[in-house]
Formats: sequence, C-alpha cells, structure tokens
Amino acid sequence: MDNRALIRAFRLAAQLLELHEENPFKIRAYEGTASALEQLSVPVATLERHGLPDRTGLSKTAAAKVAEMLDTGTFEELTRLLNSTPPGVVELLGIKGIGPKKIRSLWKELGIESPEQLREAAEADQVSKLKGFGKKTQDAILAALEFTSQSQGKVLYPQAEELATSLVEHVKGAAGVSQTAVTGEVRRRLEIVETVSVVAATTDPAAAHAVLNQLEGITADPLLSGPFAWRGTATASGIKVEVLFVAPADFTNQVFLQSAAEAHLTEPLGEARAGQPATLRQWAKRERFASEADIYQKAGVQYVEPELREGLGELALARENKLPRLLEDQDLRGSLHNHSTYSDGSHSLREMATFLRDQGYEYLGICDHSQAAHYANGLQPERVRQQQREIDELNQELGPFRIFKGIESDILSDGSLDYPPAILETFDFIVASVHSNLKMDERKATTRVLRAIENPYTTMLGHPTGRLLLRREGYPLDHKAIIDACAQHQVIIEINANPWRLDLDWRWVHYALEQGVQLSINPDAHHTNATPICGTECLWAEKAG
Repeated sequence: MDNRALIRAFRLAAQLLELHEENPFKIRAYEGTASALEQLSVPVATLERHGLPDRTGLSKTAAAKVAEMLDTGTFEELTRLLNSTPPGVVELLGIKGIGPKKIRSLWKELGIESPEQLREAAEADQVSKLKGFGKKTQDAILAALEFTSQSQGKVLYPQAEELATSLVEHVKGAAGVSQTAVTGEVRRRLEIVETVSVVAATTDPAAAHAVLNQLEGITADPLLSGPFAWRGTATASGIKVEVLFVAPADFTNQVFLQSAAEAHLTEPLGEARAGQPATLRQWAKRERFASEADIYQKAGVQYVEPELREGLGELALARENKLPRLLEDQDLRGSLHNHSTYSDGSHSLREMATFLRDQGYEYLGICDHSQAAHYANGLQPERVRQQQREIDELNQELGPFRIFKGIESDILSDGSLDYPPAILETFDFIVASVHSNLKMDERKATTRVLRAIENPYTTMLGHPTGRLLLRREGYPLDHKAIIDACAQHQVIIEINANPWRLDLDWRWVHYALEQGVQLSINPDAHHTNATPICGTECLWAEKAG
C-alpha cells in the first residue's frame, strides 16, 4: 500500500466522522495524520511498524492505526464508519465541492443515497429548497456531478503508465510472446488516459489469454475479447485495458497504427505520386516494416515522435524536415517554482537546494506561497526577509550552485499581486498564480489575469487555468488574449509539470512559441521526490540553451 492510499483512507475517516457529526477532535486528528503522511518522502510501507512514530513524526495512536491499515487494508474505526454509511453516500464524499455537512443534509432530509438520486433531486429543484443551499449551490452541485461523471473510467498519465508497464511485464512472460510494446494514449503521453493499450507479438495468443485472465485488479471482458485481443477493466479506476495479439512479422506496423491519433494517420502526405499511398495509414497497410522510422522514411517525411502524432500540423513540418528536437531531461539546467518548509513544502530550503545540486543541476528557484495563501502557510513580510537572508548564506556556501529568490504571489481577485511594491522588488523573479475565487466567468477571469500580466513585477504566469485534472475544471480563460499579453509584456508562461496540472495545456504551446513567448517547465515541487511529467504537454518545445 502506497502513501497515497493511506492519505485517502485517513481523509475519508475524517469526512465520515464529520458526516456523522462525531467527535471534532478526532476529525482534526485524522486530518492531521493525513497531512503528516503527505509531508513524507519515504514510502511508509517500507518502515518497521514499531519505528513508525520516530520515522514519521506521528503519535503512537496514529502510528498504530497506520500500521493496522498497512497490515489489514483498513483500521477499526474506518471499518465501523463505512459499515454505518450507505455506499452511495460514501461515493458522494468524492464529489468536488460538496462537503460532509451538506451531504448529511441531503442524506437525512431528502433521503439521497447516491449521485444518481442527487442529480434527480437537483434537476427537480428540490436541493435549492434545503436550508443552507439555494439555487447557486444547486447549480454548482449539478456542474460537479457532470464533471465527476465525465471523469469516470479515466486516470492520469502516471497511473496509466504504471498499469501499462505492469501489463507488459505480465504478458511478455507468456509462452509464444516474442515482443511487447505500450501503445495508444500512454505512448502518446496524453495527460488523461481512457484506455491502456499494449501490442504483443505472439505465436500462441491462447497462452497470453491464460496469463492475462489471472491478473489481479483487472476484470476480463469476454464479450469484447477474442482470439486476437484481450480486453478488460481495471476494477479500482474503471479504466479500459486491451492487449492486441499480432504475428511477429506484423508487430512494427501494428505498434505504429496503435500509437497515433486518427488525424495523424489519415492526413494527406502531400501531392500523391501515381500508385503510391497517400497517407501513413495506407503505407502501414501496404507493406511490412522493420521499424517505425522506416515507415516515415518510405513516406518521404521526417520521423515523428509518438508524443507529436496528434494531427495538429506536425506532418506539415515533417514534410519540410522542420520538426524541432524534443526536450530531454539532460536539457534542463535547473528547477524553478519549488516550495520549502517556509510555506507548504516537505523539505527545508537547504534540503531542496542540495538535492538539486547533487543531481547535477545548476540552480534552484524557490517560490513559496505569498501571504494571502493562509491555507499554505504563506509568508508574511518578516518571513520573506528571513528566507532571503538564508538564501544569501546558502549561496555563499553552495556556490557556484545558485538559489534564486522567488515567490509564488497570489493573483488577488482584482488582478493585483500579493505584497506591496517594496516587498515585490526584493525578489529575483515572481510567479503570479491564481489560487482563489475560481468561479469567475471567462471575461472576468481573463481581465483579472491580464492585469497581473501587465504588472511590471510579474516574471512568470503560473499554472494559467488552475485546473486539477479529473478533480477540478480550470477557470475559463481567453487563451489567445492571455498568450498575446504575455508576448507583449515579456512574461514567461509556466508549463506546470505536476501530473494533476500540466498547465499551460500542451495544445496551446505551439501558439505561444509562435508569438515569441518563453515557456518554463516547472515541477511545482513540494518535496525532493516530486515526479514532474513532461510529455505531450511539451509539444514543439525546443532546447532553450
């Protein structure tokens, strides 16, 4: 069991206690346990049970519940709470924006015990009549239900990649399997994945079927499977899983066909030559190839990496041999937009800096939260000065490695930056981000962000829409207006590589580069083992030196 599962369990326990109006001290204790687990960089499951209090900082009582969770998959109080709560009510707790107190009112006063019943009640205008709700809340609930419904059966790229890797490991051990490859949305590195796809070259599909039918956590679907395909559903997430079986000679062609968007495969390659295929799909159907590069070469175009195979203009560049080289890890020289224990990070400023230095990077940009972010221990002016003094000392000690003095300044509701100019001018750079009042319409939200971009102290626009993939929609922005303003005012736009954000969305990267906007790929790291993702969202990004 990983740390994320533990955190979810203790957060759920806190929600259930609040739902049942039980001891508020216990609620805070469970929330505190979840927060403490979030701060850890070590997998708790690898620790000795008796050493949990010392290694995690948890109380003996909390550590005992964590140990129980690790050993049994639950703990006594969580089991009790789940047994006394209808499963559909527990499901309601996962809907963004509806807290336990409101869910209790819906449950006890309207008898609502499932998301379906809640939707029906809201559509019948019953919810708005409850005390403490109203029409605005009812509309927000309907929007949240719709977003949750649209997110079902989908996972973030890192989860899909993990599942795909596991699937390959299992299928390649089957008799007759000579080659395997992850394909589809995972190979294209889409930010949200609906189907995990694998292609396997085999002379014995039945043997592979037998291996896959034994997988834990994936339910096979006999109706959708057949001699040349095995399909199922991951029980935890509902994501679809498929393994296609092909003859070894057809392996390369099928991997290619399964690793590109339809628009990429069917876009005309240019002026057709007599008797020659007009599209990449037709080339891949016409003859067998030893490599994907051979397919592009035979078609007379530059090789296109899987991340770019979206049908969004990449073939036009490939025809002229003008595709840029994609960024790789070794191109990154430092890390901007990072948090420390000064605000809501898990590691000290020194720990963040020495970790990056020891990994071979040249600099750290520290961007703790500004004072308006009370929920994240935002820095009051005196703590800003304290941090900057420590940075000066560390720069003397750690040179030539450099720590840049930054801040993630909240963009306030009127578009102004947090802190007065006298404080803002002390930073080396400022990342301006929206964290509050996310329900503005497009006009107001765009005006707010434009004002921040026009502020002379703004260096970079952080996670432009504030979205949390599969959790929360971003606030609506006029992307062209935002990008054009950044070009005019020479403001950098962040590609926030936190897997939950991936914001700026990769679909706008090409336009931003066309306008001459600089982009900064930032991890938004809150601890040293953060895992930023830079796949399709770095489309068209070239090495910046």
